[in-house]
Parts: sequence; structure tokens; C-alpha cells
Amino acid sequence: MNFRTPAVRLGMLPAGIALALSPSFASAQEAAAGTTDLDRISVTGSRIRAANVETQQPVLTLSRESLEKQGFNSVADVLNNLTSAGAPAISRSESLASGENVGGYYIDIRNLGASRTLVLMNGKRLGATTSGLQDLSQIPMGAVERIEILKDGASAIYGSDAIAAVVNVITRKNVEGGEATAYFGQYGEGDGDTEQYSMTLGATGERGSLTLSAEYNKADPVMAKDRWFSRDGNRGPNSTPASWSALSQNGSWCNPTIYNCGSASAVWQTLNAGGNPLNAADYHPLTQAEYANSNEQMSVLTGVERKSLYINGTYDFTDSISLNTDFLYNERNTLQQIAGYPYQSQAFDTPLSADSVYNPIGQDVDFRRRLWEVPRTTDNQLKTTRFAPTISGFFDFAGKTFDWDVGALWNRNESISTGHGDASLISTQQALGPSFINGNGVATCGTAASPITNGCVPWNPLLPYGVAGSGSLADPALQSFLFPTYTTRGENKTTSFTANLAGSIVTLPAGDLGFAVGVEHREEKGTYVPDAFAQSGMSTGLGQQTTSGEYDLNEFYLELNIPILSDLPFAKELSVNVASRYSDYSNFGDTTNSKFGITWRPLDELLVRGTYAEGFRAPTINDLYGGLSSSFESYTDPCGVGAPGSVAGNAACLAAGVPANYVQLGQGGVPCATLPCATNDQFISGANANLTPEMSKSTTAGLVWSPRWVQGLDISLDWYKYEISDMIIADSVDRILRDCYVLGDSSRCASVVRGPAGNITALTYGTANLGKMETQGYDLGVKYRLPEMAIGNFNIDWQTSYLSSYDEEGQNSAGDTITIGRVGEAGLFRIRSNATIGWTKGDFGVNYTARYYSGIAESCIAIGCTDPDRYQNGESAPIRKTGSNTFHDLQVSYTAPWDATIAVGANNVFDHRGALQYTAPNSSFAYYGGFDIGRFLYMKYTQRF
Repeated sequence: MNFRTPAVRLGMLPAGIALALSPSFASAQEAAAGTTDLDRISVTGSRIRAANVETQQPVLTLSRESLEKQGFNSVADVLNNLTSAGAPAISRSESLASGENVGGYYIDIRNLGASRTLVLMNGKRLGATTSGLQDLSQIPMGAVERIEILKDGASAIYGSDAIAAVVNVITRKNVEGGEATAYFGQYGEGDGDTEQYSMTLGATGERGSLTLSAEYNKADPVMAKDRWFSRDGNRGPNSTPASWSALSQNGSWCNPTIYNCGSASAVWQTLNAGGNPLNAADYHPLTQAEYANSNEQMSVLTGVERKSLYINGTYDFTDSISLNTDFLYNERNTLQQIAGYPYQSQAFDTPLSADSVYNPIGQDVDFRRRLWEVPRTTDNQLKTTRFAPTISGFFDFAGKTFDWDVGALWNRNESISTGHGDASLISTQQALGPSFINGNGVATCGTAASPITNGCVPWNPLLPYGVAGSGSLADPALQSFLFPTYTTRGENKTTSFTANLAGSIVTLPAGDLGFAVGVEHREEKGTYVPDAFAQSGMSTGLGQQTTSGEYDLNEFYLELNIPILSDLPFAKELSVNVASRYSDYSNFGDTTNSKFGITWRPLDELLVRGTYAEGFRAPTINDLYGGLSSSFESYTDPCGVGAPGSVAGNAACLAAGVPANYVQLGQGGVPCATLPCATNDQFISGANANLTPEMSKSTTAGLVWSPRWVQGLDISLDWYKYEISDMIIADSVDRILRDCYVLGDSSRCASVVRGPAGNITALTYGTANLGKMETQGYDLGVKYRLPEMAIGNFNIDWQTSYLSSYDEEGQNSAGDTITIGRVGEAGLFRIRSNATIGWTKGDFGVNYTARYYSGIAESCIAIGCTDPDRYQNGESAPIRKTGSNTFHDLQVSYTAPWDATIAVGANNVFDHRGALQYTAPNSSFAYYGGFDIGRFLYMKYTQRF
């Protein structure tokens, strides 16, 4: 093996350890014969090159062969199905999500957050958004050679963000010949069509090689109306309109001559079928049956289109100096659709003017209407350009060989988000304002004395959906006037320069004392500039402001691998690995983080290992310099009657103008049916320039056993524990309200604004180093390659993760610090387990996988509580529990004589349905965003030449 290759050759790992670490490794007995041929190698988690350094840490490797046997066609989908993976960050089911991260594919190991898992491509950082998220969709599947996942903290080796894990995607190089693949898939319901085409070409010469990989992928959206869990609204199948927002696509208005239209008792009325919209008597009270089911217009899976080009080139200047270059260009388009905006004139002070030609009573009237004719769409585009050259080599000195490399990275992400469907408030004010009939009998904005000539078209919001005529929202001219196109732009740049030196210092009795030392300079720049309408707040869209900032850092690290004992009874190997990294940031100062690992092999077939690591995550550009943004938050108002821990009528609530009998109001201004409840108004959140880094401590201990009396069997068991302090989290709405009204901290009340009815109409909050959490659990891996039989070859791969605790620090209703145990929530499964059975005989192969998720518990107030009397930390904490879920995948493949492979398969082959989740975890719907939404059938053809 060429020692300059910075990766593990899978078939040459020592004595069975490999099998427990990777589904692709050969068995211990088969590998043992090749261990003497090993040369120096490096793996994710260590910079030192040695023959056995890969055994010191829990590294899982996914080979290209194992990737091809799965029905997933993106790097992120493969990784999110690992048992150690947490809930997907901004999944394709979160159609209501907004901002620069939407449309990306992210990985979250250990449920510690996607920003706490560092993603590398060939050992160098993947470009990140201003929020610190690294989009895996920019890496084409056709270019992947293997993926290494270090399930441990590694800030001492890689710096910031490597708290939970490090994912290193190794791409193909030195390819000779070519390979083309076509992939087609579709859900059993006949939607979500997916197609992917990729081609890889390569040539090698005496001194160099060139590898090119191109890929095109397109996945059509899936609509919520076409899935059982979302078609009838967010309470699942057979939900009634009573659970929907109290708005209609037919328009409703309140008659101010009869009702107090600002009160909860106001009656909203809508036009009778065939009625005259100018006759107030032709309206009837709006009924629940006339509410709009917003899910009819929403996508349950966003559509995605990707185009990628990857080029790798190598050149040997001499026998000891080589050049390696990576170039990547990627375009990603993601299309979201959500229902037409729920327009409420009271929220924007834009009533239908008394002087409008469409006003039925000659007084200003408030109205509510879903803008059903124009669903809201967002087209997110991301262009990534990446160039990473490295010059590496080796030299001999004093009888020792030293490896060195110097490299650079330039990564640029350009994003453009184009939105349509949110109304301009400038336009709605004019279209709803005074109007008149001109000399041609056409309704015209303004007055006869002062007409508006900017293209304004008067709007009649009281007309039902589907009714044409003057003032109808179906009029293209009116749509053009009310709904501009919004464009948001962003750019992120990562620039880094690195230099590394590795080798051995001295030879000790137990072996060489290895070292690695290196420096890195990195610069991060990011901007995110929302549309002018979003910045001004003059549209129905969520308000946003510009994020812009930059910082740079210098780092130095040192790593030592110290052999202590070798080839002794009960000490075939005993060594320790220590590393430390000093990081100096331009924005917050410096930090030093260290790591210690131990490896003990008492017997040839048994390995015991352990690590202790310090880690950190630097605040991102968005954390520090992000502009203000707005959102519709779900919260529980403690001043409301019926709220858990209600303090309705206390001095703080009364002083804020909240009636003693106040019931929290939700969307549509009607009392909330359940709590927490979504706000009817936009809340404002923002950044904090005084943030400091998050700090972490992680500990792992494990063993790998390859019993010599069972040929082909390998077992690994690892325990882990993480502690994170000073976590950067948003100061929650519930925390502010509790501090203000329950604890009586008046300083926390300043940002809370309430309306005449007592409802909260505005609230501003930011981020802070407030969080603290701790988690621990176990990973079990069992691999068994059965002896060859006449009926074929069988192999079994069983990977299981057990989450024993996941505790976050919080506050109870009294303001006391408490520990909140979250194991069992969606994403925080007690057990996740994948069992794969593979069979091959000749040119035929079958691969079957069962993916198991233990039961889910979610908070509840009134909807199907299975444990309404549950208490946590002395307070009522009712929950709803649902059962476990298992999804089954199957692939059948055939290797044709013309050097092609044909595979057909199905993910979720039995069309299993998970239970409803009314809290909509990692989704915009009453279903866990990480579960399959139906049976997905696919066919894949690969031709090699």
C-alpha cells in the first residue's frame, strides 16, 4: 500500500477490528494474514500515520459497496439512517421552515444538533451557512468512495464544531475506466418521482491521474393532501374543521354596526351561495365547515433538483512529492409550497375602506381570508464552488520517515431564494382603500379627483374562492399587483491554509513514538440579505434583516501516540494517544482543548479502548451578527385561564392589562383549543454579539471482540457520554413569560406587548449561552459472515444504539433549575436498530434491512394523553405514548455478463405507517419528519466500461 494514501484500504485492516467498525470490512481471520503488509495510514480522528492507529477510536466506515446496496440516493439520506443519527435538521417535511438553511441536507449525530457534527470532505471542512450548517447535498453520490464517521469529540484534532462526531466523506480518485448509473424511483401512491443520472470517468498515467464525476438528481415534491396523516389537517386522518385555523378561503367580515370586532365574541360572516356581495343581508355566520384546510395546498416533501461536477487530479512531481487537487461545483434547487396567506386585516390595519366600491355597508370593515388563489412558494437555489489543492510528501531523517503536507481550501456558497405568494402591504392598502367606477365602468383605485395610476386594481376580499368578477383575486392583473416576487441573497466563504508534519520521534521498547503537529489559518465570511420587503416589514411574509459578519482564527495542534507495552501476556498492545489544540479567534479570544485515548489488547482477538475529549463550538456568524427575524411561535401564556401552572388574575398579569378570565387566543383570534398554541402575531428574535463558545466533554469506552472459535464473527460495544455547557440557545418565549408573570421579574417583561383583549401581540428575544445538557448511551455492532454454503454466501450486520439518558437543564414554573429527561421523544429514541441480511450466489444478490425505532412520547394537554397523570420534577407533565415502528427495505440485484449491475428494490416495502405525532416533530405535519411517508420503489442500472 502506498503510504501517501490518506485513507484505510479496507481489505488490509488488522485482526478483525475492522469488521466491527465497518459493514464493508473483511473478517478478522481473513485480514490477519495481511496485517504484516500494512504501511502507514491515517484515518478520521487522528493525524498520525501508523499501522494500527485506527483501532483507538470508535470509527464507523461505510464503503462504496455498502452504499450501493441501499435504496437511498444521497449522502445525507444514508447517514440519517444510521442508528446513531438524530432527528434530521430541517427535514424535507418542514415546509414552513424559512431562511438560508432551507433545502439543505444535514446530519445530526447523537441528537446534539447538526451544527455540532463536523463534516469533512477528504479531511477538509465542508462550507457552512452563516448558521454553521454544512449541506451534504453538495457531494455527489457517484463521487463517494467511502464515508468515515468518528462517533466521538475531536476538537483537539479538527477544531470547532467537532463536539458530537466527525463525518469525513472520502471521494474517488485514481479511477481507471468509467461507470454510468441511472436511478428511477417513485412512491407507491404514484408521486415523488425521483431520477438520478451519474457518470464517473478516470484515467491514470505513470505520474498522475484524473477522475471526473458528474451527477444529476431530481425528486418531485409530494403534496400533503396525498398522504393519510396530513390530508385532513394537522390532527391526522378524519380530522374535523374544528381543528383548523378559523379562516376561510371564501372570505369573512365583521359588521362593526353589530359587533365589537376586536373581541373574541365577534361574529364573522361569509357570502351566501349566489348572494350579492354588496348586500349585507346576503351573508351568513362563518361555520367550521367553511374553514380552509391549509394542508390541501402544502407540500409534505419539498421538491429537490441537484447538478454536481467533481474533479480530482493527482500528480507526482517526484517519488516523494505529490499534488492532489479537488474541485467541486454543485447547484441545488429546492421548491417549497405552503397554503395561501391567512390574511387578517386587523393584523395590518388594512380594513376594506368605507369608500371602496366593494364595501357592503359604507363603513370600514375588518375581514379575514385565506389568499387561496396564490399559494406561497419559495425556490431556494444554492451554488457551491470548492477548490482544495494539497501538496504532500515525505523525507527521511536520522533513520526515520516523516510525512508532510501543505494545503489550501477555498469554498464559496451563493444562495438565491425567490419567493412568491406573500402580499405587499403597500399594495393591499391601496387595493383595499378608496375606489370608484371610472367613465368606462371599470373599478379604479383612489378617488375620481385623485386616481391611483401605478397599476393598482381594487380588491374585493369578501368574494368567495372560485367566484370570478370585478375585484376577484382570480384576476391576473390583481394578482400581479398584490403579489410581487421577493429575492433574498446570501454568500458564505471559507478560506483556510494548513500545514502538517507527522512521523516518529524515537523508537521505544513497545514501538515507535508517533507524533503529528500542524497549523491552520481559517477565515469565515458570510452575508444573508433578505428582500427589501422583508427588511421593511411591508409584506405578509416573515420580517428579516441582513446578517453580515466575518472572523478569522489561527490554530496549532500537537498529537502523540505513545506505545507502552507490546507482545506480552495480556498486553499484546498497550498505548495511549494524547492531543491538544490551541485556537485563537478574532472575535471572542482563545481556547485550548485536549484529548486522551488508550488502547489495550489483552488478547489477539480482544481490543479495549477509551477516550476522553474536550470540545468547543464557536458562535457562528448568524449567532453573533444575525439580523432580526420574525416567526409565529407556539407558547403557553401563564396569564391564561386553563394553562398549566396558570397565574391568571395575579398582580403581574393584571398590571399588564390581562383580564382575570382571559383565555389565550390563537390564530384567527379565537381561543386556543390546545396548548401550547401558535401565536396570531409575529414575534421578533435576533443575535447576540457577546456570545462565547459552547464547551463540551465527551467520554467513550468500548471493546471489539473477534472470537477465534467462530469464524467470521465480530462484535463491538461502545459506551459514550457527552456533557455540553454554555450552549447557545434562543431565549424561549415560555421562559420569558414565566420569568415575568410567574416569578415576578419585571426586567423580563419589557419586550412583551399585549393588545386590548390581553393577548400578546409582539415579543422580542435573542440568543444566549444558557443551555446545558448531558447524554449517554451504548452502540452495539454484530457482524457475522457465515461459512460459504452451496446455497450461497450469507452475511449479517446488526447495528444498535441504546440511549440511556438525554437530560437538559431547564426551569420549572417556580423558576427553579431542573433537569428535563427527554429520552423517548421523537428523534430521541430509546433504541434504534438496523439489521441487514445479505445473500449472494454467483451473479445474484439480495439485501434485506429492518430499521427499528422504539416508541415515541410527546407532550400533550388534551389530545389522546395515554399518561395524563404523569409528573416530572414534581410538576404535571402529561404525555402521549405511541408504539415502536419497523421499516423494511429490500433490494435484489443481478450482475450481467456485459459488466453491468441491475438492481430493483423498495424502501418501506410493507408500506408501514408510523403513529400520528400531534406535536409535529421535525415536520410541519402530525407525523415524525424522520419516518418514511410511504413505500418507495426504485430501479438502478450501473454500466462499467
